[in-house]
Amino acid sequence: MLRYERLTLVRSEIGEQTMSVLNEVLDANKKYVESFGEKGKLALPPARQFAILTCMDARLDPAKYAGLSEGDAHVIRNAGARASDDAIRSLVISYKLLGTKEWFVIHHSNCGMEFFTDEVMRGLLSKSLETAALGEEGFYDVGKGPGSTEAAYIDWLTIADRNKAVVEDVERIRRHPLVPKNIPIHGYVYEVETGKLLEVPGAKEAGAAK
Repeated sequence: MLRYERLTLVRSEIGEQTMSVLNEVLDANKKYVESFGEKGKLALPPARQFAILTCMDARLDPAKYAGLSEGDAHVIRNAGARASDDAIRSLVISYKLLGTKEWFVIHHSNCGMEFFTDEVMRGLLSKSLETAALGEEGFYDVGKGPGSTEAAYIDWLTIADRNKAVVEDVERIRRHPLVPKNIPIHGYVYEVETGKLLEVPGAKEAGAAK
């Protein structure tokens, strides 16, 4: 009986937290709408004709570190800012249909994708689908099963060497048969400790327009 009551309490706490976040988002949206002004008239193509591929990390705000306003540029985000098939799909649409002429690949310091490997991720998910914890030796499970072995069929695109990964992503985009040679591709690392954008050695050459 006590176990059931505890489970009910945990579910109630999760439900209250979810509603709190939902309400915060909706309240923020109401305020945004009040000052929306003429933004509804912005054109579909990005005004500054460039695109950024960057990480989903919550500490990164491309609008601030790249000086963007609504309508300026395309921002494509995934875990690690990796040049996955889907990221390249978005970049190709960005130039082919919407006219971008310059691209940035921006990784960052202290990226979570550096703290695990494919094998670790697959092992964690095979044991439990609950959120893992991060300790001094990396991620570890704190929840219980069931898990799933489906993770074995996913390339998690983890990062062992940050600068090398940036160059590899720039090179993959550069070599892609659907990417025009005349689009320059810049490779940078955003430093979460300072807010600086640091050019990655070798990325300029790898992404140079031809």
